[in-house]
Amino acid sequence: MVGKFVEFFGEGTSSLALPDRATIANMAPEYGATMGFFPVDDRTIDYFQGTGRTKGEIDAFASYFKAQGLYGVPKSGDIDYSTTLKLDLDAVAPSVAGPKRPQDRIEIGNVRSTFTELFSKPIGENGFNQAPERLAPGIKTASGLELHNGDVLIAAITSCTNTSNPGVLLAAGLLAKKAVEAGLKVRKHIKTSLAPGSKVVTEYLEKAGLLPYLEKLGFNVAAYGCTTCIGNAGDLTAEINETIAKNDLICAAVLSGNRNFEARIHPNLKANFLASPPLVVAYALAGNMMIDLMSQPIGKGKGGKEIWIGDIWPSSDEVYKLMKFAMNPKVFKANYAQVDANPGKLWEKVKGTKGQVYDWPASTYIAEPPFFNDFSMQPAASGGAIRDARALGVFGDSITTDHISPAGSITDSSPAGKWLLANGVIKADFNSYGSRRGNHEVMMRGTFANVRIKNLMIPPTADGSRIEGGLTVHQPSGEQLPIYDAAMKYVADGVPTVIFGGEEYGTGSSRDWAAKGTQLLGVKAVVARSFERIHRSNLVGMGVLPLQFKGADSAQALGIAGDESFDIEGLDGEIKPQQDVTLVIKRADGTAQRVAVLLRIDTAIEVDYFRHGGILPFVLRQLMAA
Repeated sequence: MVGKFVEFFGEGTSSLALPDRATIANMAPEYGATMGFFPVDDRTIDYFQGTGRTKGEIDAFASYFKAQGLYGVPKSGDIDYSTTLKLDLDAVAPSVAGPKRPQDRIEIGNVRSTFTELFSKPIGENGFNQAPERLAPGIKTASGLELHNGDVLIAAITSCTNTSNPGVLLAAGLLAKKAVEAGLKVRKHIKTSLAPGSKVVTEYLEKAGLLPYLEKLGFNVAAYGCTTCIGNAGDLTAEINETIAKNDLICAAVLSGNRNFEARIHPNLKANFLASPPLVVAYALAGNMMIDLMSQPIGKGKGGKEIWIGDIWPSSDEVYKLMKFAMNPKVFKANYAQVDANPGKLWEKVKGTKGQVYDWPASTYIAEPPFFNDFSMQPAASGGAIRDARALGVFGDSITTDHISPAGSITDSSPAGKWLLANGVIKADFNSYGSRRGNHEVMMRGTFANVRIKNLMIPPTADGSRIEGGLTVHQPSGEQLPIYDAAMKYVADGVPTVIFGGEEYGTGSSRDWAAKGTQLLGVKAVVARSFERIHRSNLVGMGVLPLQFKGADSAQALGIAGDESFDIEGLDGEIKPQQDVTLVIKRADGTAQRVAVLLRIDTAIEVDYFRHGGILPFVLRQLMAA
C-alpha cells in the first residue's frame, strides 16, 4: 500500500466506533499508506455529540457531507476503486510490532519464538547477531538485580495514536484493576508511565475508578504530550545502563506509540515493541518478552496462584459499560474551555515583541538558522556537474529518518553533547534532539549521529560485526572521525560530499531535519536503491539531489567502499524530471566506472526548487518579487 490513499468501506467499517477508525487511519505508517481515511456517517455524529460539539456545529457538518453525497459508508460495488482489498475482522489477532520497525507485526502467540529467532539473526535480516547460547543466562548488576535478554525495562502508555482511543485506555485500566486484585505486581526496576493525550483521559479514568489501579502498578500520570515514543522516558539507572552496555544485553521497551526505530526510545534498549495500552500493562506484569502470554502464566498472584492473561483480560462488555465516562460532553467542554480561559502562569509570562522582526535570544534551544545567509534575489548558480565529491557515508537498507536525524537522548561524547557542554549546558539538562530542533548547531551535529547507525565505510571488527554510531573515514587522510567533524573538514576544503544508501532510504517519520541536517553538512547528493516518498521530496526541498540506482546496481554491487571520489554528470543545461544522469566512480587505483542513475527530481516545480537552492529561498524570492 506504499504511496496509496486507503479508503475503508463495507459492513465491517460500518461496525467500527469512531475512535477505532481514528486509530486505524492514523496508523497508516504501519501499513505503508500515504493516508487512511473513513467516510462520515452516524457514528461520526455520535462521537461529535459525545465530545461536546454544539448542535449547530454538528448540523452544519452533517448537512455539508449529505449535500455533497459523501455521507455514509459505501457498500461493496458503490464505488469503483483502483484496487480493493478485503480484511476479515474475525481474523484480526492481538499483535505487537517490532522490535525495530513499526511495520513488523507479530501476533502475540509468536512473540517469544520471533524474539528467539531475531536474537541470533544477522543485523542485515533485522536481527541482533547474538550467539544463541547467550539468550537465557542472567547477568547481575552491582546491587544484585538480575537482568536477562528480553527483559522489559520501559513500559509506557504514551500520548499517541492508541491513547486517543478511550476503548483501549479503559481496557488498560480494567486489566490493571484485575491484576491488582489478583495480587500481581510490576517489578520496581521497570520504568512505567502514563502520558494521556489530554486531561479528559485522566478525568474519565478517575471517574471510572480505574486510575488508582494503574497507579498501583506504577502507571502514574507523567505528562500530557509526547514522551517515550520520542525518547522522553528519561534514563534508566546507571547500574542498569552499565550492565546492558558491558554485556550487550538485548532488553526491551513496550509502548503504545507508533514509532519504535532504533535508539529512538532509549539508546541502550535495542528491542522496542509497539502495543495497545492493555498489552503494555500485560508485558509490564510479565517482565520479559520471552514469556508467551498465550501458553504461559503472566505471573503469580496471591498465595502463589498462577495468573493467566485470560484471567485479567477485560471483555468488550466490561469496556462498553464504562464508555459513558469517556463520552461525556460536559467534561470535554469544561476541559477545552480552559485553553482560552486559563492558559496557565507560564504562558502568561510570555511577552509580545515589538516590530516585524524576531529578536533572536541567546539560547541553546532556538537560534537563527543559516538557511538565508548570503541571500540575494538572484539565485546562486546551481545545477551543473558535481566534481571530485567524497563519500560521507555508505549505508545499507532501511535507513530511517531516525538514523539520519535522531529524536532521542544526546550523549556527552557526541558532537552535539560536546557543543552543549561548551555552551554551559550540564549533562542533566541536555534533554533530547527532538526538544532542541530549533537550534541548528545541535541538529546538524546530530545528523547521522544515531548510536545504532552503521556506516559501511568503517572496517568491521575482528568477529565481522559492524561498529555502530555516527563515524566515517575522512579522505584522503584515512582518519576515522564523527560524521559531523569530517563533514566540516570537507566544507572547509571546498569538497562536496555524497551519501550512499540501500532500499527504503528515509523511511519513518517525515522529519524535516533529516533533510535540513544533510544539507547543512554539505551533502550535494544522496544515491540510494529507493527512497521514502516524503524524505525524497524533503531532500529536493533543501537543494540536495536524490539519485536512484537503476536495475541491480547498488553501492555494494558496484564495490563502493568510500575511498573513491565521484563525479555526477548530466546536470548542465535544462534539467528534466526523472532524467538519467551519470555517476562517475573514480577509484583509488586510477580506474573509473560510469553508471547511469535516475534523477529523482520528479516534477517541474521540484526542478525550480533545486535551481533556487531549495524551497525556502524559492518561496522567499517569490514573495519579495510579488
